[in-house]
Order: sequence, then structure tokens, then C-alpha cells
Amino acid sequence: MRKTGVAAVLAAALFGVMGCSGGSPSSETETEASGDLVPIEVGVIPIVDVAPIYLGVEQGFFEDEGLELTLTPAQGGAAIVPAVTSGQMAFGFSNVTSMIVGKSKGLPIRMVAPGASTTGDVDADFASVMTLPGSGIEETADLAGKRVGVNTLNNISDSTISEAVKQAGGDYESIEFVEMQFPDMPAQLDAGNVDAIAAVEPFVTITEAQGAVPVFSNYAEPIKDLTVAVYFTSDQYAQENPETMDKFVRAMTASLEYADSNPDEVRAVLPTYTSLEPDVIEQLTLPRYYGEINQDSLEEVMRISLDRGLIEEEPDLEALLPRSG
Repeated sequence: MRKTGVAAVLAAALFGVMGCSGGSPSSETETEASGDLVPIEVGVIPIVDVAPIYLGVEQGFFEDEGLELTLTPAQGGAAIVPAVTSGQMAFGFSNVTSMIVGKSKGLPIRMVAPGASTTGDVDADFASVMTLPGSGIEETADLAGKRVGVNTLNNISDSTISEAVKQAGGDYESIEFVEMQFPDMPAQLDAGNVDAIAAVEPFVTITEAQGAVPVFSNYAEPIKDLTVAVYFTSDQYAQENPETMDKFVRAMTASLEYADSNPDEVRAVLPTYTSLEPDVIEQLTLPRYYGEINQDSLEEVMRISLDRGLIEEEPDLEALLPRSG
């Protein structure tokens, strides 16, 4: 295995709040003139989903394309999206609902590559709605009238949960969603402040070890083969740096394919940018790392977002998807 130095700011803790560092990306001619490798900054969230990009740097996929990556951890898309649209970062990582809502509001953003996808298994996915034994929540429809913790209101978790409850025949409008950070969810559930939580790994594994039980995966249903998250750039960067963007996409695709075929190496890279304990890493469920964005799943996300009032009208999907060719 060929390994290269990762030009990255490593997270001191899994979800530590960190500022965005580095300078703004320049045009291709300016960056290439500065050296053999084109330096680009990528905003990431220190979670299991982004393991492929760290593996890709280790394997030299980006260096092979002439790119030198700086991976900058951030709390979430709220910090990454403005950094990308302002030109501070070349690329960023975010879930697809945030992308669709942002595009509908006129943000100049474009998806370039997939980030993570559901396993498709409602009983074994990297996201799960968790509850305590005896809560009275045994199936999806039982979430009606309950308090459910989500990391961000009006986003991918509450919208997919609402749709799943709706399809199960439950009163989805009676659910009360409570915003809280992922690391706070196990304690909030245990204290009885919420009836259930919408957790993602490693908090699915952590919460289950503390006695919680899964209800269903809101990423595996109600949308088939959901592309959960993507890497994106700004319209301006894509227009001014098409060659660099193509190189990033090729390297990212190779990274995703490598990660999907080598789950042991995915687990091995997690300690380099998270503070996860070895026993948790061994037990957690990994996402699927597909090399293509599932457009059908994005259309379903748009429909659900429109139905729930997250957007007033569907944005132009073609303007949001990676360009062909």
C-alpha cells in the first residue's frame, strides 16, 4: 500500500467544532503555476461517511491526478456550504436534502460526486431510529405523537422519518422533532427527554450498547437506494476550474470504489480522523460507498421536501447534478 502524508487538520474529537482554515482556491492556471500539485481544500465532517476521501489520500488517488488535498473538518454543512460558495474551499461534503433546499433558495452549488449511501437494509444500516425498551414504539407508525431527536430540524432525518410514518399509516404531522447534536442523543434518550432518536453511526452502536433498541432505518426506507450525502462545489469554481474538478471526481470515484471493496481498511482509517474506540469501530455498520449518485432517490427527496414545505418548488435537478461527459 502506498501512503502519502495527509495535508489535513485532524479532528481532536469526533464532532468537535472547528473553524475552516486555508486560503481561497485559485484558478487552474494560478494554482498549477505554484507547483507540481494543485492544492485544494475540502470541507468534511469527521464521521464514518467521509472515510473514502481519507483512504483516497492514503492510496495516492488524488496525488495521481495531480491534486494535493487539505481536508478541513467542520461541525456540519452550516459551516461548509458558505465556505464553498464564498470560494474559501473548493469542495465540501453535505447531505442531499441540504443540497436540494440550498439550490431551491438560489445557492450556486453543484454536486460533483457521491459521499455515502444507505445499505438498503432496514435492519442493518448506518442510520437508525432508536428507542428504549418499553417505550411503546415497536414499529414505524408508533412514532406518531412522539418526541424524536434529530440533529437538524427541517432536513434529511425528520423528512424521511415523517414520510416513513406517513407510508406506514401513522399521523406523521403529530411527531414532535427536537433538535440536538448526535453526541447528545444517547443521554437525552436515556433521560427520557425524547422518546426516540434519529442516530447515525457510531451513535447507533453506542446507543444500542447502552440498552436502546432499533425501530427502523430512515435512510433505508422510505426511499430505495438513497444517496445520503455528496461532495459539491460552487457553480463558479466548476466553471473556472473544469479540469481540476474532473480530476477530483476521478480520484473521488476511485476512493469510493476502493472503500466499498475494502471495509477493513475503512475501519482502519477511522482512528486517523475520529476519536472512536476500537470496540465501537469493530461493531459499527458502514455505509455503502457507491461511485454514482442515484438520481431516482434525489427525485424522491425533492418530492418529500416539497410535501413537507422545506422547499416551495423543486429546483432544476439538472443544474444540481454532476455535469455529464
